[in-house]
Amino acid sequence: MSSAPDNALPALTEDTALAAPVERSSVATDVALIATFAAFIAVCAIIGEIQTGSSVPITLQTFGVILTGLVLGWWRGALAVLLYLALGLVGLPIFAEHTGGVAVLGKASAGYLLAFPLGAALAGFFATMTMRAVDRYVPEGRPALRSAWRYAALFISGLAASFLTIHAAGMAGLMLRLGITFREALAIDVVFWAGDVIKNLAAAAVALAIFRAFPDLLRNRR
Repeated sequence: MSSAPDNALPALTEDTALAAPVERSSVATDVALIATFAAFIAVCAIIGEIQTGSSVPITLQTFGVILTGLVLGWWRGALAVLLYLALGLVGLPIFAEHTGGVAVLGKASAGYLLAFPLGAALAGFFATMTMRAVDRYVPEGRPALRSAWRYAALFISGLAASFLTIHAAGMAGLMLRLGITFREALAIDVVFWAGDVIKNLAAAAVALAIFRAFPDLLRNRR
């Protein structure tokens, strides 16, 4: 009778020891992804800048922010963008026009910048919900159809998040900093619409390719 507990105890201890590294690996993966995408957004912000004649240039920032949310999900996406903002606000020149520091918060474009974490979070949330719906209702036996619906789901998720958060907050910032009306802020913001549609089309395509190469990024969203 006493041999059963003796045999069970080592087995229990071994299982417990094996379980711990899995959790540590998961946290390490989360940290690595958050840091990698924060760096990616920084690169997007400082390359390919286009002046629009207004106080807000066109950059690839929103592409990086939305792609981060689509790929990482709501909370990791938001943390990656918050890390990017934190590094920029302490002085690293990783914002548009190679700027950094808290002085950027006094610019007319501050509303766009401050809305980035929420934009990434909402894109990640929408993407998770819509992708689950696609996987539930579109048969696995029709991979081309499922892929098309997944792409559409990612594009709509990113575009909706962008307009509901980044554009809305951006216009609010323009009105506050420049003392202009909603119609005038809208006239400035509309310049970015076509570019944002293109950037969201590209972000959806890149996210879908990433999910094909690394399916665990989609399965293990928490």
